[in-house]
Amino acid sequence: QVQLVESGGGLVQPGGSLRLSCAVSGSIFRFYVMGWYRQAPGKQRELVAVIASGGTTNYADSVKGRFTISRDNAKNTVDLQMNSLKPEDTAVYYCNGRSLRVGVEYDYWGQGTQVTVSS
Repeated sequence: QVQLVESGGGLVQPGGSLRLSCAVSGSIFRFYVMGWYRQAPGKQRELVAVIASGGTTNYADSVKGRFTISRDNAKNTVDLQMNSLKPEDTAVYYCNGRSLRVGVEYDYWGQGTQVTVSS
C-alpha cells in the first residue's frame, strides 16, 4: 500500500522559513509527478508546487521566488522549502503523488501538515 507521510509543519512568524518533507513508502519512481497542495479554511485545495520525475518544476504565482520544491530519489522524499512566509500561506499542506497506469491517472495523498504563519 502506498503511503505519503508529511512532516515539518508548525508555527512561524511572518518572514520566517519552514521546510516540509514528504516521505514515500516504496519507490518514488512510481509517481511521474509529485507535488504540494494546500487548503486554507473555507477555501478549495490549491496547487503550490509540482516536480516531475525528470526534475521539471512548476509553482503557483503566489509562491514563486519564495518556495522551492525538490525531490531526492535515493531517499524517496519530496521537500518544500518555504521562505519569506506570509500570513496568507497559512493552510494545511498536502503531499501528492500521481501515477499513470494503463492510461489512467491515480492520485495519492498524505494526511496533511498544518502551517501557521502568525506573529
